[in-house]
Amino acid sequence: MSLKLIEKRRSFGGEQCKYSHYSEVLQCGMTFSIYLPSNTEKKKIPLIWWLSGLTCTDDNFSQKSGFQRLAEKYQVAVMIPDTSPRGEHVADDDGWDLGKGAGFYVNATQDPWAKHYHMYSYIVDELTTIASTLVPHFSGEESIMGHSMGGHGALVIGMKNATRFKAISALSPILSPSRVPWGIKAFSTYLGEDQTSWKEWDASELVKESGIPPIFITQGTEDNFYREQLDETYFLKNAQENNQVVNYERMEGYDHSYFFIATFLEDHFSFHMKYLS
Repeated sequence: MSLKLIEKRRSFGGEQCKYSHYSEVLQCGMTFSIYLPSNTEKKKIPLIWWLSGLTCTDDNFSQKSGFQRLAEKYQVAVMIPDTSPRGEHVADDDGWDLGKGAGFYVNATQDPWAKHYHMYSYIVDELTTIASTLVPHFSGEESIMGHSMGGHGALVIGMKNATRFKAISALSPILSPSRVPWGIKAFSTYLGEDQTSWKEWDASELVKESGIPPIFITQGTEDNFYREQLDETYFLKNAQENNQVVNYERMEGYDHSYFFIATFLEDHFSFHMKYLS
């Protein structure tokens, strides 16, 4: 593993860093960003993962959300992966909702995607090992959150690794990918037409399992994608029937943008810190 620091900026007392490395899992070069709080008292600090949405890179959240103020306030490190494999040799699609920038945080099984599109394993295994070497005084405690496609990713990764992540949150997440156009397009392409294989990547199915972490979701009512792509009905029905701890909030007048994310981000940090000692 050879990490290269390509950017480091002081922010709210801590450091916002950007790294590049070659991913063995994805078989391509990748970048990621990480925020390290000042931690002047040298205490044990936890780690929150942020997963971004369609068309994004690790730069969107680090440059648009202002999260650094909150990470410094709560003294928590924040890891921000990219959203897909990258490079000229990596399979892509003409559509903005598939291919590069749209990895959907699954492990693809269909050619030509199966060679590179293993974002789930990249985050859960490879990038996790890297993160543990970068966070000084790491407590070992983690939680995960994300937006839109990244909200889907946070829910899936969090619930599939329920003993690892203390809490899960999402803003405007794709909750039932097997039932909406974005998810159907991605799953049929990356995973194949057999829909039984989709269930392990669908939050509405995973929420039926016992022992999952507490979940907090915020959704804007004026989100252009809300009714067609981000419908919550099936997810909340399954959560209620299986007695899961889910707090789902609809915020009047808010859309899908980073104005929405920045507005409610402190609510999400506060939620995570209840479970990260």
